Amino acid sequence: MLKGEKVGLRARHEDDIPVLRAELYDDVVNSSRAEGGPWRPITPGSKDPRLVVDDTKEGSVQFSVVELEGGTLIGTATLWGIDTHNRCAHIGLGLLRTARGKGYGTDVVATLCHYGFVVRSLHRLQIETLADNHAMLRSAEHNGFTREGVLRSSAWVMGEFLDEVLLGLLAEEWKQGAKSQV
Repeated sequence: MLKGEKVGLRARHEDDIPVLRAELYDDVVNSSRAEGGPWRPITPGSKDPRLVVDDTKEGSVQFSVVELEGGTLIGTATLWGIDTHNRCAHIGLGLLRTARGKGYGTDVVATLCHYGFVVRSLHRLQIETLADNHAMLRSAEHNGFTREGVLRSSAWVMGEFLDEVLLGLLAEEWKQGAKSQV
């Protein structure tokens, strides 16, 4: 398990799946805002890639997020679009409603940065999020990500086009930030 200050990122367990389905993916608005496409229900027992991890898939690493104190499941985190030639990837996360607003998102981003830069030896990490996702923007910027641009009206969400913000972080920036926090 990868450990942050408050959270652990571990392999997906079978008993995580019903919780994630019910509390993240069955929520139409939340799922529509988090996914790059229209909401669709997940049939219990299906091998939907949002829930069931394919460990043979090299371009993505999915984690379940747990509280370090007590081990309670609080969400999901992903390093996706891993490009081993250009040494870059994207970060994504989703927290259960009861876990939001407690600083877990910032810790998940920090832990994914450690995984991406130290464990995977990547050069660049990137986040794309809706412009009104203030929690994710704060989590990213707190971890040293720089706003690189706005993709105007690029996301069709629940009947309207929304802007997305593109944020990036380079390994050397992350290392400098880690040194300044010591």
